[in-house]
Amino acid sequence: MDGDTLYSIGELARRTGLTVKTIRFYSDRGIVVPTDRGPTGYRLYDTGAVARLELVRTLRELGLDLPTIRKVVDRELSLPEVAAAHAEALAVQIRVLRLRRAVLTAVAERGSTPEETKLMHQLAQLSEDERRRLIGVFLDAVFGGLGAAPAFAGVMRSMTPELPDNPEAEQVQAWVELAELSLDPDFRADVRRMAEDQAAEQAQSAVPRRDFAATVRDQVGPALVAGIDPASPQADPIVAMLTAHYARLLGRPDDVELRRRLSTRLESVNDPRRERYFQLLAVVNGWPIPESLAPVFDWSVRALRVRIQR
Repeated sequence: MDGDTLYSIGELARRTGLTVKTIRFYSDRGIVVPTDRGPTGYRLYDTGAVARLELVRTLRELGLDLPTIRKVVDRELSLPEVAAAHAEALAVQIRVLRLRRAVLTAVAERGSTPEETKLMHQLAQLSEDERRRLIGVFLDAVFGGLGAAPAFAGVMRSMTPELPDNPEAEQVQAWVELAELSLDPDFRADVRRMAEDQAAEQAQSAVPRRDFAATVRDQVGPALVAGIDPASPQADPIVAMLTAHYARLLGRPDDVELRRRLSTRLESVNDPRRERYFQLLAVVNGWPIPESLAPVFDWSVRALRVRIQR
């Protein structure tokens, strides 16, 4: 193409797909200036105007403001530097939009009140340091001051949510619900009681102990799979194995009192809010969702109650 070719504003519009009004707007602001004027004063543009307008349109579609675009077109600013800064700003906007979407979705699904909505909005916007402090207060309330505190260090780490820098909407929703749980005084008190029971058992234990819930799962799980009724005679060996383990753990005889204590302990651990906390924690941290142990605990409690009443 002849480098001296000049286009009227209408011809330029046809070549770029932009409207005459838009090109005139950019021209008036000095972004794409005319090369010459026709005999009657109409504007004429060279072939470089086509490339400039295509760049302007691309940058506008990417969300850049006109003053910045003019500096890029005039080469006062480096396009890669502008792109990097704009991409960073967009990342922040995307994160904010994800947070808002997650809160609004939770409000819609839960039928939240204005007060609950305000709390969810506040929790969703917490900084990383603020989230850590909030969970730290919860974990201190649960585990602080216990004689077996060193044994809980790993448990506390495993109960700490780590929301990523660019969380998915599901992770934000899970964080908000988890944070609400951690602020619930009844939930804190119940988890504290479980921690105190565990600390007492740890102090009394005459043998090295493993995770209590995992032990119950391993001993009772096969009975569930086999469809054994917890009140049936077939359940007797399983209950005997479970109570014998607990008796060894506490260093005391397997009697009715121990079975009552074990039943109470299982009921406490079977709090659905506890299970929900760990499900939410897995979503926030991107971990596999843990299997539900409620059926195992339900079976165990029923089996113990039947034999305590005999």
